[in-house]
Amino acid sequence: MLIGGIYHPFEETAAVLADVLDEQGVASFITEDVDEAIGALDGAALFTLNALRWRMLNHEKYRPYVDRWSYELPGGHGEALVDFVNGGGGMLALHTASICFDAWPDYRHLLGGAWAWERTFHPPLGSAEIRPALGRPGDFTASTDSLTEGMVGFEVRDEIYHCLDVAADSRVILEGRLPHGPWQPISWAREQGAGRVIYHALGHDAASLGNAQHRSFLARCYQWLGQAN
Repeated sequence: MLIGGIYHPFEETAAVLADVLDEQGVASFITEDVDEAIGALDGAALFTLNALRWRMLNHEKYRPYVDRWSYELPGGHGEALVDFVNGGGGMLALHTASICFDAWPDYRHLLGGAWAWERTFHPPLGSAEIRPALGRPGDFTASTDSLTEGMVGFEVRDEIYHCLDVAADSRVILEGRLPHGPWQPISWAREQGAGRVIYHALGHDAASLGNAQHRSFLARCYQWLGQAN
């Protein structure tokens, strides 16, 4: 599990995710070091990207954090991540992961979408409605029904990303909105090679991830991803 970055309590959210995995008998290795995380893919079954690591060139407000957190993924690391998924690995990318690795052109394809700086935004943290998304199939060779089967809508306090750029071969599985606002695609799944990828835009803090229904959905995500190989 790769964590770290600005504006978010990544250590706290990582602890919740590790606990969800522990309940399924999966041990987590957590690090802020990208080199260490990529190196640990060899022999791993799952990779969680719970971080905010990009070049930080989009606004001068990021300037105080550049020396500590600015990052450009080396080409070899990108290839290792693609090989991991193609070979049957499962990847869960959370919240700010849609912003990561902006200098790597293939990342958007691997993730099945991305934050688009020209139009993506989020209102302030607040109470949000979440529901399963129906009737939006992507190009799949296996069903994603288990991710939302029998699932009902729930409320959680989090950030709802608006206008994310979702790829055509991603299947949107959850939608979210602030009260009376427009429904937004916030979670999607895709298959690549022998592996599986889920992007889930919620997860700003541990309180959100600890919500019982939210936590149950995360468990379903890990189960689905773990079935890839």
